[in-house]
Amino acid sequence: MPQISTQLPSIPTKRYFTISEASNLCNVEAHVLRYWEQEFSQLKPLKRRGNRRYYQRHDVLLIRQIKDLLYNNGYTIKGAIQKLTEDENKEQAQSSTLDGIRSEVENLIEILD
Repeated sequence: MPQISTQLPSIPTKRYFTISEASNLCNVEAHVLRYWEQEFSQLKPLKRRGNRRYYQRHDVLLIRQIKDLLYNNGYTIKGAIQKLTEDENKEQAQSSTLDGIRSEVENLIEILD
């Protein structure tokens, strides 16, 4: 299948986006977003009265990442879930390592003072 190079619009500086706004920002249909919410545990928009969905900036970025994995990189849903989980675990490990280093540096500063 030939790839069509389309530039996604920039994400406005808003706090919340409706499903139609998120759909337009990511160039995917709203029903696809609702399906992805069921498949990807990381995608959790806020739900308000009437079960209306409100996406935040990080949700829009995640949708774009999911779309890239599925449509451009050839991942299956299961493979994309695994990739996102692995990436999440790597970030947590790096954060934990940085916290440890920060703690050691703070201890050294106390000793030097």
